[in-house]
Amino acid sequence: MGVSERTATLDVEQAELALVEHYGRLVRLAYCVLEDGPRRAPAAHAVTCGALPRRCTSTAALPRPQTADEDPVYVWLRLRVLRAALARPRGPWLPCSLPRGGAPARAAYALRHLERMADPDIRQLLRAARVRDPDAALARARAAAPAPAAAGPAAPERPASGTGAADAVDAADVADAVDAADTATDTPQAPAAAKMPDAPGGPGAPAPASAPGGKPCPLCGGGAGIRHALDTVRRRRQRRRSGAAALAALVCCGLLGVPGDTWGPDAAARPPLVRGSDAEHALDPGALVRARAGAWRRASRTDFGAWPARGALTRDESLLRRALVTWARPRADVRVEAAPGTPKGPPPGPPQLLYAGRPAGAAVVLLYDGLRVARYTEPLDPDDGSATARDGVSLELARAAGAGTAESGALAVTRRGGEVRYLTAPWITRAARVDLLDPADEAGRTLSRSADGVTGPVPLPVTLPRHCESWPGLALRGSPGAARRLQLYTDLGELTPARLTDGAERAPATGAAARRRLARTACHLPAVLDRGVRAVNSWQFARQRLPDGDGEAAWVCTRAATWRGTGARVMTQFQPPAGAPGRPGAVTSRLEDSRVCGPQARAVLTGLLWRSTEGRWYVLAAGDEGVSRLRARGEGLLGGPAEAVGNTLAVRAGREASVRLAATRGNGTAPAVPPAPVDPPD
Repeated sequence: MGVSERTATLDVEQAELALVEHYGRLVRLAYCVLEDGPRRAPAAHAVTCGALPRRCTSTAALPRPQTADEDPVYVWLRLRVLRAALARPRGPWLPCSLPRGGAPARAAYALRHLERMADPDIRQLLRAARVRDPDAALARARAAAPAPAAAGPAAPERPASGTGAADAVDAADVADAVDAADTATDTPQAPAAAKMPDAPGGPGAPAPASAPGGKPCPLCGGGAGIRHALDTVRRRRQRRRSGAAALAALVCCGLLGVPGDTWGPDAAARPPLVRGSDAEHALDPGALVRARAGAWRRASRTDFGAWPARGALTRDESLLRRALVTWARPRADVRVEAAPGTPKGPPPGPPQLLYAGRPAGAAVVLLYDGLRVARYTEPLDPDDGSATARDGVSLELARAAGAGTAESGALAVTRRGGEVRYLTAPWITRAARVDLLDPADEAGRTLSRSADGVTGPVPLPVTLPRHCESWPGLALRGSPGAARRLQLYTDLGELTPARLTDGAERAPATGAAARRRLARTACHLPAVLDRGVRAVNSWQFARQRLPDGDGEAAWVCTRAATWRGTGARVMTQFQPPAGAPGRPGAVTSRLEDSRVCGPQARAVLTGLLWRSTEGRWYVLAAGDEGVSRLRARGEGLLGGPAEAVGNTLAVRAGREASVRLAATRGNGTAPAVPPAPVDPPD
């Protein structure tokens, strides 16, 4: 019998009804797994009642048999009971009727004889219950044969066959064991042997009989057990009603207590929830925009709006509703992050669904409202102790207005454990991982992709100072109908990877010369992490023959443009010949929120103090191609003020020289930029 994963959402009320219906089975399962002791039966009741969830929970990763006709809510509760019983503190006692292999072996034994499960399903369930070695537990359970019934009063009649035999552990023997455990005070007593039925069973079995002597059976499905379960459910519902009433009272106080300020100081930021409004319509999963598969082939613009809805959870309305409500009005415990300059408000109408799936142990939803991309993430199992569960629910927003075909090539689906996975555009035919510090790594290593377009993991770059030994990049090539040219990207902490371009025309940085410049620039990219960067363009504005026969150097201007248009960061570099192709160039100047090196401002002037291989110090300067004359003035120039025709300058200077630069453009009047100081390289 195989196992499968079904996508579902467990409702609190469903779990409560299932607990009452299957209470006897769950209590007996917990009882068999727990260590023997004076409080074994009450502990079994506490473990079973504690399995109820506190909120709606996803069961997407829940394993269960494909062919078993079992209530999925009961299956989920059974897993919770197993986990809790296995995690209980161990005592010095061991039930004589169960295998002596620890709680995992007893769990396997109980699943075989009480639940009538096959070994492959038991192995899968034990693994989900965090048992380290399910095979060993199964082996010990097989070796332990059911013990014969203990002598005593006549056992009650078993159910003959059919659906109830698996529930019917011999009532007399179980009652004796529970009575022994409950009546013990100082000295723990081992319970009598529990005799397992041989007939198969399942849910809906007749309730086991009472214990001998008319005593109620604490582990039976009816009587006191049912009353205990009902009392638990009633108390929980009463607490929920009380909490809802208190919340309603607080809301009423807020509405009536402050005239003209209905929702408090952040009223303008709250989404309107007027019935029938566009905001309410935006919370309806059925109203989500879904592009058809292949729509990008006919679209006039190939961008995020042409992406079809992909992923295994695109029809999970409960998950989609949680994502939409969180975007509209996130709870206080939701981690909300937005790229610089990105509004955090709700979508103006129903957004477009790009993806809903479960990569890397989390449920992820990607939405697009024409201006922003939103990523909603929630753990599949909030109680499994993983990093995803500890992070909880999160919402990330990033601007994507005006994205073209190249900018909409991929989105980051998950970023965890030093790795990132991308969802590629539907027109992408090949995705590869390249090392940007190695110009010779042109083809890279092909990344595996799922049927939904999610890539395998790509390492995140190491951004610690002096630890830049490689810089992972993403290479994407599209179909002939869209993005057929190879494009390079890198992860800078945004939902959209930053596109890497080169030259005044901002062509893809894939040529040999462009890759050499990029290899010496990549290690400076940590300066623009988490800045909402859209693209990084490197532009060589000058080349200079170095003094003392030290070869030829390149002067490069790198501009990190943002999605919001403002806040761009610019740096100029001096890249002399180097032994290693990935050795970073020397940063000579930095600017922020400037038009320099942009398509409308090509004027550049920069310089630095440089020492040749002969040990001599020089002032080196360079300007853009429009510069016709350079001047250097200040202290430390060995020959006094210097001037050079053209857009490069090299003059001898002292080690402590303090020099300012100026330039004249081709018309002989306009300066290139304000006078720039000369500093040693970074």
